[in-house]
Amino acid sequence: MAVTIKDVARVAGLSIATVSKYMNGGHVLDANREAIEQAISTLGYRVNVVARGLKTRRTMTVGVLIPSIEQIFSTEIIAAVEKKLSEAGFSTIVCDCQLDAELESRKMEILLEKQVDGIIMMPFSGSAEPIRKASDQGVPVVLIDRKVEGVALDTVLVDNENLAYQAVSHLIQAGHRRIGLVLGPDDLYTSRRRFAGYLAACHDHGIPVDSSLIRHSDYQIPGGTAAFVALLDMQDRPTAIFTTNYETTFAAGLVLNERGLNLPQDLSWIGFDSLSMAQIFKPRLTIVAQPVRQIGETAAELILERLSGPDGFACEVREVVLPGQLIAGLSTGLIHPSPV
Repeated sequence: MAVTIKDVARVAGLSIATVSKYMNGGHVLDANREAIEQAISTLGYRVNVVARGLKTRRTMTVGVLIPSIEQIFSTEIIAAVEKKLSEAGFSTIVCDCQLDAELESRKMEILLEKQVDGIIMMPFSGSAEPIRKASDQGVPVVLIDRKVEGVALDTVLVDNENLAYQAVSHLIQAGHRRIGLVLGPDDLYTSRRRFAGYLAACHDHGIPVDSSLIRHSDYQIPGGTAAFVALLDMQDRPTAIFTTNYETTFAAGLVLNERGLNLPQDLSWIGFDSLSMAQIFKPRLTIVAQPVRQIGETAAELILERLSGPDGFACEVREVVLPGQLIAGLSTGLIHPSPV
């Protein structure tokens, strides 16, 4: 005979109402939650998601739409999102648009067909159209890492401009004047903000901007490799380079190893994104570290707040800007005492 919610309530020593509230994603006391989870485990109870969805008009699922599951930044965020949502009784459906704008729109349609309760999205195309499909159906969306023009949504960002400013200022203060920059696509929000930080640092320190030192990539390893090599192969190459995402930083490390260049004697270098990656380089890489786990957790908290009550969808739009950190390693060195 199938185990029922009444059986769970009996074993947990709680009312059916309390158990039902927990099953439907409601808040219960920690002691009650532990008793219910123990009873579920003991009895092998399985929630009938279909029946619950018909009753509550909720599927207790949240869609996560990302540009590429191959990107470390994306997978770390997914892990943080899943953990936070799971604690609240929600499951996740992850969709990868494979860096394809048309596929991004189609994957949004798939999530809506699955009747997800909300969507956490890292926009790729920059188009508002896929997002409007969700809004038209009353499905809340939280954006991470990037803004999209034409829509007002909860958004979780990192202070990209300030972080780039700190990195470039660090190099200028070490005496560097020819500072190479590896960016992403020039229409990508994060790439534009990091470029703005580079320009602001040069301006504030009185350093002329040489456009030949600025290289755009696709923010993937092949494109990052090509951009980094182009800077190294300049006749008057930069004395320092700042790579501005995980993949371009990883690509730069491969190139430096292949060419046998020594840091910081032959080149000063600052990477971006992953503190764990910085620790595997010798000497240890100076890195701009993003609070990746906090990004995912914050996005999950925002979508849960949107789903917590009947007025959640109508509440004020929020933009959360999280600070990162420049962590000094041994990959940057002085050229001469800085007059700045």
